[in-house]
Amino acid sequence: MGRPGYPAEFRRKVLDLLAEGRSVASVAHDLDVSDQTIYNWRRQDRIDRGEQLGLTTAERGELAAAKKRIAELETELNVARGAVDVLKEDASPKGGTRRSK
Repeated sequence: MGRPGYPAEFRRKVLDLLAEGRSVASVAHDLDVSDQTIYNWRRQDRIDRGEQLGLTTAERGELAAAKKRIAELETELNVARGAVDVLKEDASPKGGTRRSK
């Protein structure tokens, strides 16, 4: 789905270290992770626990899946529209006049 990243267990370990009172800077330095990455993980954890507003991890997953499905459906619709256009061209009279009853 997304780009490869850190395993969930590693992110949990980082969040546990922060909960123990370690600073973001020290954890980032010790584990060779950027400060911003850790701030993002902490923010998402707070959202998932309902302490902060935003999309939960589950909601983000559902949204990504919905966007993917919408893109697939739009592609299918474009193919169907193209097929209709081709069929219209084949069904239209080729020169001459139409016969009337």
